[in-house]
Amino acid sequence: MLSLPQRERRQAWVLLAPMLVMMFLLTAWPLARTIWLSFTDAALIGGGAAPQPVGFDNYLYALTDPDFLAALARTLYFTVVSVALEGVIGVLVALLLNQQFYGRSLLRVLVILPWALPTIVNAMMWRLNFNPDYGSINALLTQLGLIGSYRSWLGSPDSAMNAVMLADIWKNYPLVTLLTLAALQSIPDDLFEAARIDGASAWRRFRAITFPAILGPLGVALILRTIDAFKIFDIIYVMTRGGPVDSTKTLSFFVYQESFSYLRAGSGAAYAILMTLLCGILIAIYMLMIARQRRRGIEQ
Repeated sequence: MLSLPQRERRQAWVLLAPMLVMMFLLTAWPLARTIWLSFTDAALIGGGAAPQPVGFDNYLYALTDPDFLAALARTLYFTVVSVALEGVIGVLVALLLNQQFYGRSLLRVLVILPWALPTIVNAMMWRLNFNPDYGSINALLTQLGLIGSYRSWLGSPDSAMNAVMLADIWKNYPLVTLLTLAALQSIPDDLFEAARIDGASAWRRFRAITFPAILGPLGVALILRTIDAFKIFDIIYVMTRGGPVDSTKTLSFFVYQESFSYLRAGSGAAYAILMTLLCGILIAIYMLMIARQRRRGIEQ
């Protein structure tokens, strides 16, 4: 006879089996096909000629391709800055929304709105805001006296990436806020009251009570945002098409052009595999950092 834990584990696997089969069918074949293409000279044109194996040539070329390395640097910049600012803004807004004040419920609804917008709608909205002729950003900054004349924010290599990041941060910081706020509301008020009685400062209460409680959900939010930011494509496609002068061409846009604009499926597949591996490395680093922080919290 099976014990109760064994029966529960067996039932769990039976319930999960359909989903696991579907996930395998939907991911295993495309992944295997992409890996195979990455070792060939496959092209999307050529009269149906069979792809020829080229070994690791596509990967060796990718690792020395200055355009690919430049796209990687831009992607890392976008990911690190966007996720960091979303984390800081999200936590600060969550701390604000956790306080008692008039109109808090309405403000919570308004915070969710950017996240609820489709990415394409958000990108088009910010593209209009940054319009060099009638955009609201130029109008606001001009009226405040911060700039003397209207500028083409998306048309300048010096500002285009930062403008895209602003649009991405505005849309996605609510995810961090929601997960952090849910964690804040699970903290018993008695802990803060006891800390106040003991004379703990606000910063000390945040470090000893609030931060350990929100660390798990915050880590999940940052991991999810890191994955999304590293593979960013749609908002860049709508706002800048990778320009000007490739200043906003990230890895996803680079892979898209290599595969579907230049029709080089083999090298495009190799770039895609490298991008996937890099994304996995970033996720592993985040998870190790979170696990280390949790261990320190338990030890303290």
